[in-house]
Amino acid sequence: MVKLSALMAIKQLRRPVFTTREIAASCGGTSSNAVQALRHLEREGILFQIAKGVWGLDIGKEKISAYSAIPFLLAHRAYVSFISALHLHGIIEQIPQGVTLASTSHTRTLHTKLGTYFIHQISPSFFKGFDWYKVDGNFLIAEPEKALVDCLYLSARKKKQFGYFPELNFPDSFSFERAKKWAKSIPDSKIRLAVMRKLEALLIDTTKAREHTRY
Repeated sequence: MVKLSALMAIKQLRRPVFTTREIAASCGGTSSNAVQALRHLEREGILFQIAKGVWGLDIGKEKISAYSAIPFLLAHRAYVSFISALHLHGIIEQIPQGVTLASTSHTRTLHTKLGTYFIHQISPSFFKGFDWYKVDGNFLIAEPEKALVDCLYLSARKKKQFGYFPELNFPDSFSFERAKKWAKSIPDSKIRLAVMRKLEALLIDTTKAREHTRY
């Protein structure tokens, strides 16, 4: 595999993030040869390694969104949820320190050159309520109501994650009834009851805040 063929393969993909496997397949070579070619391009400052087997064009790392690499980082499918999704939906103003993902794989933290990814395991039967992000369509994201329920789902489990929220600003389009429907689909009865209670408390607080704002 020569450098030119690797560059041509990258160009044909027409996106700044790609994998070693994609380049090897496009060039008809082995993964080992692809890595050698990509390493050479990395030394020349043309690209950089985001994580094992995942690369990005060196167009300025700040120009490549950490979200755009998500489809390439994990062997299992994952979607943006929890605090990150609430931020992208405008419900939380505070920018998260990392990207929070929901997956059926084991809970873990992944450090990359684009940022840190916090992967949280949820039940396979609860792995739903997401779609492609409407702004650019590069990654999957939970709908607002599901993102909130995902947070409460984790906070009700042993690790007590996401037990505290920054200030929440629910838009008029946010539906607590839809959130309750998601909560009712939680397979574990104890967790389901705990989430329903927390949703009711949030609804009461939100209603009081809106009434106070009116007057």
